[in-house]
Amino acid sequence: MSLNNLKTVYYYYFNEIISYGLAFRGNSSHAMKIFRIQKIMVRIMMGYKNWFSWGNLFRRLEILPFVSQYILLIMPFVVKNKNLFILNPENHTKSTRQFNNFYQPISNFTVYQRGVHYI
Repeated sequence: MSLNNLKTVYYYYFNEIISYGLAFRGNSSHAMKIFRIQKIMVRIMMGYKNWFSWGNLFRRLEILPFVSQYILLIMPFVVKNKNLFILNPENHTKSTRQFNNFYQPISNFTVYQRGVHYI
């Protein structure tokens, strides 16, 4: 098959499956398994062995890795809902590199830590 046909099959089957519910599964324990399967699929599409570096393959195919897809999905939520988050200047007054970052609240609840607001 040509590379364009392989990419079409990849997007039609595999990418649709991993994109479904990505906001909730992106930080789950299965995320690394999904990413490993994605790397294997990209190597197979390009015809390389397992020892070949996967980073260049994603760039050449113009496919986003699983983690990058997750970040791309979450960022609009964060931008639209800035009022739900606390900025570091509200929490401390020291001027550091992370001064303008969001403050991550401390939580002992695993369910909350795996949610979209905490991540």
